[in-house]
Amino acid sequence: MPLIDISDDKSRLDVIKIHHFLTCESSWAKGISLATVSTSIEHSVCIGAYRGEEQIGFCRIITDHATFANLVDVIVWPAFRGQGISKRLLDAVLSHRSVKQVRRFTLATTDAHGLYKKFGFTSLSNANTLMEIYKPDIYR
Repeated sequence: MPLIDISDDKSRLDVIKIHHFLTCESSWAKGISLATVSTSIEHSVCIGAYRGEEQIGFCRIITDHATFANLVDVIVWPAFRGQGISKRLLDAVLSHRSVKQVRRFTLATTDAHGLYKKFGFTSLSNANTLMEIYKPDIYR
């Protein structure tokens, strides 16, 4: 069994596979277009997990590289879950040079609170200070 390689080299990303997962299988980006996924990748720090040449995991960091970061699109494809890949991705995320000095690092999750708590993420310390414009059906 090949070792798992974690890389921020965007040229290795399987954008079609990422798009398929997001548009067909995710709970947060159903119907998202390939063009939107491609643009989001272009303007983000992306980390992939690979077994040999096959991409088996993915996540994106939206960041200004100085003060703020937001972790999104954390994916481990179903056939590879339960093998510690999400932990490897998060280790890579938190040690990435783009987020070393950020003051606030956020994420949104509906079902993986336990995983993210192991890496230092907590509920909002003061939820009253954050606001949002949220368009959950924008891709449909």
